[in-house]
Amino acid sequence: MPDLDISVLILLLLAALAAGWLDAVGGGGGLIQLPSLLLALPQSLTVSALGTNKLSSIIGTTAAAATYARAVPPPRQIVRPMMVAAFVGSGAGSLVASRLNPEVFRPIIFFMLVAMWLFMVINPTAKVRGLEDHEVPQHSVLLPITVGASLGFYDGAIGPGFGAFLLLSLVNIFGLSFLRSSATAKFVNVATNFASILVFAAAGHVIWILGLAMGGFNLLGGVVGSRMAIRFGSGFVRGVLLTAVAMLIVRLGFSIWG
Repeated sequence: MPDLDISVLILLLLAALAAGWLDAVGGGGGLIQLPSLLLALPQSLTVSALGTNKLSSIIGTTAAAATYARAVPPPRQIVRPMMVAAFVGSGAGSLVASRLNPEVFRPIIFFMLVAMWLFMVINPTAKVRGLEDHEVPQHSVLLPITVGASLGFYDGAIGPGFGAFLLLSLVNIFGLSFLRSSATAKFVNVATNFASILVFAAAGHVIWILGLAMGGFNLLGGVVGSRMAIRFGSGFVRGVLLTAVAMLIVRLGFSIWG
């Protein structure tokens, strides 16, 4: 573990706590946790920051998934094939992460996020308002496989914004409620994080002590966030999601043109 000042370590733990909460509710925890690790660790440990971020994230995401499973279980016909496809896609994305130049993809991601955010504001899921949290529209198994593989690759290769992309896809493509989508996204996120950890750990790019410490705080944030989402429902999840995506749009915009 690198020699970190106690104040920096405390800030990293608080960032993990906030990231766990945000991920559990609407996705986007990578907006907080990964940049914090990149700023705190030396540039020589950039790849280790990616691996450590995945270790911390999977602890909180697993706790959130377990909390959701008891109250709003994800639809099996969607989550099972999507988890398998996302696992494979994330592993492939992590393998090429060291050779991928994320700068090339940032403008594309930026405009995709803007388009989805505007769609959510202008047309606030009118097509799913009649659905209850236990109802699931029918889809071909190829649809969750395609979405899982493509978004899984993105999570393994780049990462930030994956949870928001996934939640928006589950709402707008699969027609699930925001609460049911958030529950489903947690299970898929566990699969992508696990695949990435296997790849990064095999290459020695995980700082285990730091990742486990941050994971404990991420877990606490994940449990609190998932319970709040279950208590306050889809409207609350939608509001947090729109806020998280807006934050990501601003951050990406400054990184590209600022």
